[in-house]
Amino acid sequence: MANKVHKNGWYLWSSHGVVLFHIAIHPGCTVAEIAEGLCLTQRTVWGAIGDLRRAEMLHVERRGRKHHYTINMDARFRAPQVGSVRLGTVFGALAEENANGATNHSANGHASAN
Repeated sequence: MANKVHKNGWYLWSSHGVVLFHIAIHPGCTVAEIAEGLCLTQRTVWGAIGDLRRAEMLHVERRGRKHHYTINMDARFRAPQVGSVRLGTVFGALAEENANGATNHSANGHASAN
């Protein structure tokens, strides 16, 4: 399933950006889950995560043999044009909406999609 090309042949976001979006929507996810969810190779995801970790944009939690990732909402974007914007400004609403949706589904007796 890896490396499916969008029908237009281009994307608005880089792999780094889509990895951040995926983690915002699926906090605590693993590399394998990110790769499958985004149709990227695990190698591509590892590269993006390495860059994002070095930029201190991700929190890493080790559970057993796997790493789980969440966004550091206090980190700032690296591009000079938006360097004053915190990641939480962009991704906070997504994370909150997803958390509320998971809570609402659980409260209603429905299984969460996570």
